[in-house]
Amino acid sequence: MTAMILAAGRGERMRPLTDTLPKPLLRVKGKPLIVYTIEKLVKNGFKTIVINIAHLGYKIPEALGDGSRWGVDIIYSDEQEEGALESAGGIIKALPHLGKEFLVVNGDVWCDYEFNNEFDLKNKLAHLILVPNPEHNLKGDFEFKNEKYTFSGIGYYSSKLFKSLTCENRPLAPILRENIELNNISFELHNGIWRDIGTPQRLKEINDS
Repeated sequence: MTAMILAAGRGERMRPLTDTLPKPLLRVKGKPLIVYTIEKLVKNGFKTIVINIAHLGYKIPEALGDGSRWGVDIIYSDEQEEGALESAGGIIKALPHLGKEFLVVNGDVWCDYEFNNEFDLKNKLAHLILVPNPEHNLKGDFEFKNEKYTFSGIGYYSSKLFKSLTCENRPLAPILRENIELNNISFELHNGIWRDIGTPQRLKEINDS
């Protein structure tokens, strides 16, 4: 199974830090955030990682190279010309590199969830990892077992979920909600460590912990 890291976003809430550096390259305890995700993917058996890039995107290949230092192949899906295509648009553009089923991870996620490169979707079009609601999202995103939880930014997807959609600036949430109504999506609750490092304050908190 191939993994994709979403790394194209502007990171507006992280300004001014992201005025000169893409958010996935911000350092957590001395190491770029995206490197933690790459290392965990490699540890869990992933051999190919696709990374989409847009805002200051050239700096990510400069920092990571082709993945050989981790023993993995890194493929870059370049959105610098179009500007970031949002989550679904980025996935759709990268589909030729992703195969029939694949894992997608947000580039600003810090967690201890163990990625599964042999995950079986069991005829679903997506399987989303949910987490208990953090203070910045107390209302949650999706309902699971009669409770609202927050989407972790980690999910397993079938290419069929996107097969009829054109590559353009396109958010992921509406596609997910439509397919939840059609019972095409399954869920899992992760109760371990998870942080969405979306603001300078959250970055400082995790670096101070």
